Parts: sequence; structure tokens; C-alpha cells
Amino acid sequence: MGLSTSQLELLIFLAAALALAYAGVQTALVLREDEGDEKVRSISLAIREGAVAFLRREYTVVFAVAVVLAIIIAFAFGISGSGPRLAVGFLFGAAGSALAGAVGMYVSVRANGRTAAKARSGDLGATMAFAFRGGSVTGLSVAGLALLELIGFYVAFGGDVLSMIGLLFGASLMSLFARVGGGIYTKGADVGTDLVGKVEAGIPEDDPRNPGVIADNVGDNVGDCAGMAADLFETYVVTAVSAMLLAYLIAQNGSYYPGFLALYPSAVLYPLLVCGWAILATLVGTLFVRMRPGGTIMGALYQGLAATTVVGVVGLWLLDHYFMNGHWGVFVATVAGLVVMVLIVLLTDYYTSAKYGPVHRIANAAQAGAGPTVISGLSVGLESVFVSGLVIVAATLVSYLALGWNGWWHFPNMFLGLYGIGLAAASMLAVTGMIIAIDAFGPITDNAGGIAEMANLPQQARDVTDPLDAVGNTTKAVTKGYAIGSAVLAALALFAAYTFAAASDSHTLWQSTGGPSFTSALSIASPLVVAGLIIGGILPFFFTSFLMDAVGVAAEAIVLEVRRQFREITGLLEGTGKPLYGKCVDIVTVTALRELAVPAIIGIAAPLAVGFLLGPLALAGLLLGVIFAGFPLAIMMTAGGASWDNAKKYIESGHYGGKHSEAHKAAVVGDTVGDATKDTAGPAINPLIKVVNTISILFVSLIVAHSIIHF
Repeated sequence: MGLSTSQLELLIFLAAALALAYAGVQTALVLREDEGDEKVRSISLAIREGAVAFLRREYTVVFAVAVVLAIIIAFAFGISGSGPRLAVGFLFGAAGSALAGAVGMYVSVRANGRTAAKARSGDLGATMAFAFRGGSVTGLSVAGLALLELIGFYVAFGGDVLSMIGLLFGASLMSLFARVGGGIYTKGADVGTDLVGKVEAGIPEDDPRNPGVIADNVGDNVGDCAGMAADLFETYVVTAVSAMLLAYLIAQNGSYYPGFLALYPSAVLYPLLVCGWAILATLVGTLFVRMRPGGTIMGALYQGLAATTVVGVVGLWLLDHYFMNGHWGVFVATVAGLVVMVLIVLLTDYYTSAKYGPVHRIANAAQAGAGPTVISGLSVGLESVFVSGLVIVAATLVSYLALGWNGWWHFPNMFLGLYGIGLAAASMLAVTGMIIAIDAFGPITDNAGGIAEMANLPQQARDVTDPLDAVGNTTKAVTKGYAIGSAVLAALALFAAYTFAAASDSHTLWQSTGGPSFTSALSIASPLVVAGLIIGGILPFFFTSFLMDAVGVAAEAIVLEVRRQFREITGLLEGTGKPLYGKCVDIVTVTALRELAVPAIIGIAAPLAVGFLLGPLALAGLLLGVIFAGFPLAIMMTAGGASWDNAKKYIESGHYGGKHSEAHKAAVVGDTVGDATKDTAGPAINPLIKVVNTISILFVSLIVAHSIIHF
């Protein structure tokens, strides 16, 4: 189109501003709706206060750590050198991820009671549309904030993408804290509340007599809303910059591919152009989220996703035509990313929705007791990994060959192929706003169902909130699958960027002493690489072991407190006594913040320890090991956990004896196991993968210069 770089930058900035303007308008429309009666308002207020209190305490801890790390980064890379840029980027990355989580939660804790109030009309379609409106605020806010930071720092640093690495590390670190802390909180409260309430006392879920019920509903917001938004903000930033970084490094080194920018004139900015178009596609998609007569909730949400995808594909073709010389390989690579998204969404839906066989299989096993329920759920989770893995493999090969193809008798160009993988990951951003909107729909409807139960709203309200809540479980699982899929593709691009940077930094040092080049030494024949692969492979398992234990610790604290209140508060189970909700909220808040420390330290310390002790070759192995072990473990945990949850809901809908049956009791046990895997351990692997990659790229020059082992 002949647009200058500054004009492209302006278009990207306007797209980010449009997303934020849309989010602001939708927030105003949400807040003007009726808040419900006094009971609904008081419950919603209690949830809001608990969520805000947790987020305030968590962010206080995280930003204290962030400031210390920023000072270390500034001095480590030189106050007169790149240190200040990296430190400022790090702080803004952390702040942006935190702000994305806070904005999402701000709307969620205000839309929940309003959704419950709207459900009193009995109009499922209107209530669904309102809950989605609340979710769309989170989706467009995350996309707008992320794109604004990306283009802002790109312009501020004069197009120096390497200086944006600090931004990635800050976003990744905040995402790790938010996912881990929020995940421990939400599932500790959920598991503990359910075990005493539903299993021991035999009272319904979200019963106001249960002292842990407010903490449980708070958890939906701090984990599935604030934590999710922070996580996908980081995914957005890391995925875009990983593709930009590859293009930047290839362009900077003429030996990688001479004439790269002549062939792909907008290669560095192209991922941000994709992000800008994605916002337009999402805005169009939101218009299609409507329930038709005789339609389903999930069908309405998928209509919006399908419309966003179609508009996204059209946009990818136009962007390729006008800004990348119409190269067919660019279009194929980017479409491959969207195909991954579609297939992962469909696979996640199949393995987690109550409409299909895997969930029915678990529900059927529940008739035999808790043991078969857990075993069957593990089987479903493990099975789901296989096809998802093949999808990622196919997309990686297609996108690599699409750009790297040199004809039948030549090897593909490695550098162009890796850039193709980066573009495939970046194209998944074309639906990020819609995916997040669909995900944020989940905690809003989950809370609405809890509020309807606690406020004793009429049955017609529950007939609306219950199906919305059930669909919300699947939408949350879909987002987790999408996030980990995009994380793998982005991490592969980051790994390529790490090898480029390590090769560049090690060239003079190693070859001046007669040593091999970094790329030739990076071989499976090297014991250092093998050592790194093994350490990286076991790292996600070691990391998640602490998270699973942390959920157990938090749940145990809630169990003991709820039992104490049932025992000591006169008339509590009879409905005449008043539970101390705040006590449970405080207990799980303190426990979650205490328990997140060790997993966070593991994510930061592991790559630095391996890098400085065993050298950059071992660190390269670690990065690959984390990617290849973390991906299947995350998919298994998230899909398996969601299938346990929906198996319980399938039984509650009247199958295999319904509520209070023996099958239901077994399914509740399976659900409590799945809670820790699907909402705490599994999702936290996503930021872990990105943290170890970004911190490795950030410190690669220091590792090459100062590691104990150099080759």
C-alpha cells in the first residue's frame, strides 16, 4: 500500500485505542443494569470486597519483588547501557499484565450480581448476551492494553526489538504470580468448601449456610478472571514479540537470509498489524453472539468465534497482499495458526463437554465409586493429549515449510522456516479478544449461579443460571487449551531467538579459543544438551507438585475452618446462625500468597542456575525440555480436570441417579481432584514455559560470558 513505517505504527495505535474505547463503552452499559434486590447486592458486594482484598495483597507482594528485580536488571546490564531500557520494559510488562487482570476482575465482580438479577426474567438468551457483554470487556481490554504497550515500546525504542525483551519478562513474571496465586486461592477455596458442604454436610453447592461459599465465589474471579486475563496478556505480548524478534534478528544478520526485508518489507511490524486487524475481527464477531430460537448457549458463542475467524482469515490475506508482497507462504503459515486454534477448541469441547462420550464415560464410571471416577478422568486427560499434540506438530511443519520452502531438491531455509512458526503463533492472536471474552463469560455465570442460590432466587432464575454455569466450565477449558497451544508455538519461536542470540554472543568468545560454534555444538550428542533436556523435562512436574500440594494445604485450612464453624456456631446448619464468611476469605488469601513463593522462585531460578552453572548449551536443552514436557502435562491436566467437573454436572442434571446419589458423591470426589489440575497446576505451566524462555533470552549475553562451562 506504500504506507510509511510511522503510518503503520499509527494504524496499530488506533486499533489499540479502538479496543479500549469499546471496552469502556461496554463497561458503562454493564454498570447501568439493575443490580438486583438487597440480598443479591449484599452477596455481590461481599464477593467484590474479598476479590479486591486478595488482588491488593497479591499485587503488593509482586510489585515489591518486581522493583527489586528491575534494579538488578538495570545494574546487571549497565546503567549506561541497555539496563535502564530493559528495567523500564520489565516494570511496564508486569504492570500491564497486572492491569489487564484488574480490569477484567473489576467488571466480572460487578456483572455477576447483575447477571443473576437479569436471570429472574427467565430469558436465557438475554441473560447470556449480558454475561457475554461483561466478558467482552475483559477480552477487548486485554487485547487493547497489550497492543498499546507493544506499539508504544516499539516506537519508544526506535524499532529495537531486543530492548523489548524486558517487557516480555515482566509480563511473564506477573502472569506466573497471577496464575499461581489465583489458582491456589480459587481451588483451595472450592475444594475445601465442597468437601465439607456437599460431601460431609450434604448441603447444596453455593448454600449460604456454608462459611466457605463467599471465598469460593471470590476464587472464580481472582483465578479464572484476573489470573486468566494476566496470563493471556502475557501470551499476547510474548507471542507477538517472539515473531517480531525473529524477523529483527534475521534482518540484522545478512548471512541468515540476504534480502529478507526486500522480500518481506514489513516483517518486523507484521505481527502487530495482525494484532490490529484482530481487534476489528473481534468487534465484528461480538455482533454474532446471539442465541437463535431453538439454539444453544455454546452455539451462540461459537457463532461469534466463527465470525471472528472468518474475518481474521480475510484480514490475513489482505495484510499479506499489501504488506508482505503477497507471498503465499506468509498466508499459509498464518492460516495454519488459525487452524490450530479451531482444532484445539473443537478437541477441548469434545473432551470436556457433557454432550460427548468422554464425559459420559467418567459419569458412568462414577456408579462404581470414587476410584474408577478418578481413573477414568485420568484416562480422558491422557487421551486428549495425543490428538492435540499431532495438531501442534502438523502446524509447526506446515508453517515451517510454507516460508522455508526452497524447492523439491533443496533443504528448507531454516531461518525463514522459524519465522513461519512465529507467524503461525502470532496469527492465533487474531481471535484472542473473542477467546478471552468467551472465557470471562465463565466466572461471571459461575458467580451468578452462586448468587442465585445464596439469595434464594426463584427456580426460573436457576433454570437460567445453571445451564450458563455448565457452559462456562467448557469455555474456561477451551481458553486454557488455546493458551497452552499458542504458548508452544510462541516458545518454539523464542527458542529459535535464544539460539540466534546465543550463537551471536558466543561467536567471538568460543571461536577465539578454538572452540566450536554454538549451533554446531547444539547437538543431542552433547551431554550438556542431554542434561538440559532432562532437567527441562522434569521441571514442569517438579513445579506442579508444589501447586498441587498448595491447593491441598489451602483446602485443608478451609475444611478445618468450615467444620469449626459448623460445630461452634449455634444453628448454622439449621439456617438460624450466621456464618463468618470473612474468616474463610482471609485464611485462603494468606495461604495462597504464602504458597506461591516456591513455585515462582523455581520458574525464575531454574534457567539462571542451569545457564550459569552448565552453560548456554545446557540451557538450550532445558528450554526444549520444558516445552516438550510442559505441553502434554498442561493439556492432560486442564482437559482431564474439566471433564471431571462436567461429569459431575452431567450427573446433577438427572443421569445415573442425579444429585445426592452414590454416583454423584463419587463424581464430587473426582471433581475435587480435577479442580486442582484444571484451574491451578495445568494453567500455570503456560506462564512457566514463557518465563524460562524470556529470562533465558534476557540473560543470554551474561550467561555466555560468565557461565562456568563454556562448551
